[in-house]
Amino acid sequence: MEITEHTVSSILSGDKRSIARAISAVENDDQGVTELLKQVFPSTGHALVIGITGAPGSGKSTLVDALAAHYRSARETVGIIAVDPSSPFTGGAILGDRIRMQSMASDPGVFIRSMAARGHLGGLARATTDAIAILDAARYDKIIVETVGVGQDEIDIVKAADVTVVVLVPGMGDDIQAIKAGIMEIGDIFVINKADREGVLRTERELEAMLSIAERPDRWKPPIVKTVAIRAEGVEELAGAIRTYADVLRAGSKEDGRRARLAELRLKEMLRDRLLRRALEKGMSEPEFKELARMVADRRRDPYSVVDEILGRLGIL
Repeated sequence: MEITEHTVSSILSGDKRSIARAISAVENDDQGVTELLKQVFPSTGHALVIGITGAPGSGKSTLVDALAAHYRSARETVGIIAVDPSSPFTGGAILGDRIRMQSMASDPGVFIRSMAARGHLGGLARATTDAIAILDAARYDKIIVETVGVGQDEIDIVKAADVTVVVLVPGMGDDIQAIKAGIMEIGDIFVINKADREGVLRTERELEAMLSIAERPDRWKPPIVKTVAIRAEGVEELAGAIRTYADVLRAGSKEDGRRARLAELRLKEMLRDRLLRRALEKGMSEPEFKELARMVADRRRDPYSVVDEILGRLGIL
């Protein structure tokens, strides 16, 4: 992607075509995209990033749609990133943004983008954080990130979102799944969606019991909000809970400390990614790397000495 002053200014002015091209460049790791991200970064820090995570079938997409409509009714602009499972054949998103969130698609104040996870663990695509930065620089007020609904691999949402919303539904064993996945530790707000179903009170009691035995370091007690997203019931209460937690973050030094921790995690992640890429590009050819992998699989080499060899070629070891 060729980076010009016009490219950057178009993104900062909210031009949807330029934003879409920039996110595509990030996904494809195009040449010049790092320079683009460097230039837009000083304009970030405006948006509130809301992560929506939870088990498959919990109605995350419907909830995102209803929440976005709520923010639009208040004349706030909304960016939506839906991280979808990857196609095993093309690597692209299986569910497209034209299928999702139909009521929002034609709204000029809403930008919707589906991103393929491409095998990246944590429920987020590798480029999600950079896409968030682009939407933030484009001055979207709220950025909603919906993660892949795969249960146990969604913890990475905390690295990208200011507020993490965990969506459960009654009668699907989601409360037990939440314990297994460690989601109880990362949820800032819990939503029991499809609250018109039988079993909602039982799920609410179990959630309350689990939350009561695990005190968070920031002393925040995650609220439980009941919604019926398809009818937009409880969405106003959810938006209120999100606003309350955002206010708590901004109070005192809590936000600064949290953002510093997230920045540290992000730097380490970027460093790992850059070092791995350099090792594969400069340390050895892909056929040679695959041959070494086969040798490790056959127990002819140990992985530790192979890594030492690669680092040695890079002059790091």
